[in-house]
Amino acid sequence: MYIYLGENTVVHSRDVVGIFDIETTTLAANTRRFLADAEKGRRVTEVSAGQLPRSFVVCAEKDGSETVYLSQLATATLKKRAAIL
Repeated sequence: MYIYLGENTVVHSRDVVGIFDIETTTLAANTRRFLADAEKGRRVTEVSAGQLPRSFVVCAEKDGSETVYLSQLATATLKKRAAIL
């Protein structure tokens, strides 16, 4: 199954490592560090259509790295689309 993240971006649900709420998870220093490292490594893709992102989705790549997608969609919406209830 594929999950639509925004701005014509879809990912396969089997590649999704996690779906996280930006507002609550970025309170932790480890999460902020993870996102900063991903941005420095050019592994962040913004699909929030110019809006403030509400969630981020971490996906595993075939080479063992991960890609972080910043989405304007709420985590509940993304989870429903992934049928991970």
